[in-house]
Parts: sequence; C-alpha cells; structure tokens
Amino acid sequence: MEKLIIKNKKAYHDYHILERVESGIVLHGMEVKAIREGKINIKEAYCNFQNKELFLLQAHISAYSHAGYEQHDPVRPKKLLLHEKELRKLKQKRDEQHLTMVPLSLYWVGNHIKVEIGLVKGKKLYDKRQDIAKRDTERSMERQMKH
Repeated sequence: MEKLIIKNKKAYHDYHILERVESGIVLHGMEVKAIREGKINIKEAYCNFQNKELFLLQAHISAYSHAGYEQHDPVRPKKLLLHEKELRKLKQKRDEQHLTMVPLSLYWVGNHIKVEIGLVKGKKLYDKRQDIAKRDTERSMERQMKH
C-alpha cells in the first residue's frame, strides 16, 4: 500500500514527463522523522549522476522539531538506490535526448520511502498556456454535465 508524502506539482506544470522510475533513497534518522512531519520541499530538486551513482540534489528537508543536539544539513545530496542496469539506461536516455531528471513524488511503501523520478523535457510557454486552457474547458464541461 502506498501513502503519498509529497507531490511535485511544479514539475507537472513545467515539464513534459516522458518516463517514470521508482527509486529508494538513503536518509538519516532525523530526516525520516522530519519527512513524517511533512517538512520536505522538492520543488527545486533535481537528480544528477556523480561517479556512476544517482543523487537527489536541492531537496530541502527541514529540521525535526524534537531533535536534540544532532542536526542534519537540510540540502545535503541524497543517494538514490537503483540497480546498475537501471542507472546505465537512465544515463543513456538522459544524454541522448538531452533530458532532465526531477523527483515527481515521495511516498511510503511499507516502512520505506520511495522517490518517483521522471525523465522530463521542459515545456515552452505556449505549451503551458495550452494546458491551462484545456484544464479550464474540462472544468466548464464538468460543470455543465452536473447542471
């Protein structure tokens, strides 16, 4: 059973999502407790490779409210857990098609936190306007169907 922690709405607005991948994430104890309190922000986050490993960068996890002397760096790079074959495939697609990797959501699967990573391509301004217009027409059609 999956329980959503946070969804990156900005990613859905700013990018065309071409592919999704589920990944584990390496966290410290206080970070997990802070995430349970909802103290995480992934709006500005992205994923990048460092020495054949994938890291989540610029994801901000605020300090846990009941933490003692032990504090963590809120924006430290967090290692993402994928098989080597998956990492090679992601790196190849990213490099060939000039794509970006961003976190789309964080969620619980049992006692583990998973990250949904998206291979994305940036939207142009006119694409964003088309999406907004399409959403508005769908809403107005739903209102008409109700009445």
